Amino acid sequence: MPGIRVVTDSACDLTEELAAANDITVVPLTIRFGDEELLDRRDLSPAEFWRRCKTSPALPETAAPPPGAFAAAFTEAAAAGATGVLCLTISSGVSATYQSALAGAEGVAGQVDVRVVDTRSLTMGQGLLCLAAAEAAAGGATLGDLVELVEGLIGRTRVYGVVGALDHLQRGGRIGGAAALVGSLLSIKPVIQVRDGVVEQESKQRTRGRALDYLVGKALAEAPLERVAISNGAADDIDEVLSRLDGLEVAHKLVVVDLGPVVGTHAGPGTIGLSYQLPPGT
Repeated sequence: MPGIRVVTDSACDLTEELAAANDITVVPLTIRFGDEELLDRRDLSPAEFWRRCKTSPALPETAAPPPGAFAAAFTEAAAAGATGVLCLTISSGVSATYQSALAGAEGVAGQVDVRVVDTRSLTMGQGLLCLAAAEAAAGGATLGDLVELVEGLIGRTRVYGVVGALDHLQRGGRIGGAAALVGSLLSIKPVIQVRDGVVEQESKQRTRGRALDYLVGKALAEAPLERVAISNGAADDIDEVLSRLDGLEVAHKLVVVDLGPVVGTHAGPGTIGLSYQLPPGT
């Protein structure tokens, strides 16, 4: 289609409906269960992923898309009439996807103008950036305008989460082993945060209830907000969290998605993620 096309990767956790409604192309990462390789969202839905996690003897693993997958998405956008492509990837601090997208862009140099931006985020922190960029692109923004918009929004985007158990984070290497050990021994429920593109422990709570209270309190304390999203990693208490967010002052409708395999592989079942964007000037 004419104008700028937004391309991202499946770590963004945008639903198929959200991506289609906003003309966003999603390039899938690969999920491995033992020797079996599956393309995220194409061969493996979030529901199927969480079902497999309950029965698999080994933790799943993830792999970045190859450069050719990005090059194909960029070429398809150009063939559909796009005058440029903005590619927003999962943080380079946790994945090689950004480097793969850069290589894919080099492969189509001369065919279409592609700008690749490292969102320094993941799950719906990344997804909210994509939605904001897609809306601006639909309004006629140039590629330069969109890069400037996203780079400004990255500093106003927050991602927090409460995990169901620490074994996925510990074994997946996304949080220090010592922190995971201490948390398991003391039954501490850490609240994690994406900070400077990596996952860190933001605070320690004694119970899951207190951790979720703390999570919701983050959004309520910083309202009014520009955009808000909740990512549900097969959590039994997701409705309770959503009910606590009733009445939250936000410029755009709150978005609820399933936490997908890319982040879910490392966060584990029972995870609830909170992503939001602060308004301009904050």
